[in-house]
Amino acid sequence: MIEQWIKEVKQRANPEELGMILIHNGLVRATSKEGRKIKGMDLSYDKTKLETLVSGYNRKEGVIAIRAWINEGRLNIGDDIMYVLVAGHFRKNVLPVFEALISGIKKDVVTEDEF
Repeated sequence: MIEQWIKEVKQRANPEELGMILIHNGLVRATSKEGRKIKGMDLSYDKTKLETLVSGYNRKEGVIAIRAWINEGRLNIGDDIMYVLVAGHFRKNVLPVFEALISGIKKDVVTEDEF
């Protein structure tokens, strides 16, 4: 999936405008944020909220492309939670969008229950 996203972005983008592609791969850890041991998580997400979030950030200056995929269901330690790609012109355009998008997904889009 990631390789395909990169290929598509490079094919569609103006090479004079594309200077950076950032990728995030979130994984299920063996401990919760509070440090307690977990076996995994049940994850769901709001597709409409994800589309709205991506659409909003995609309009930011210097951003050329955004892709996001979120895994859904019962996830075990080491499973992929999400992939996020943000491509754009300069680091100053891409990095803040990348960080804000991932934070927004975690805060407003996904629902997780650890087990």
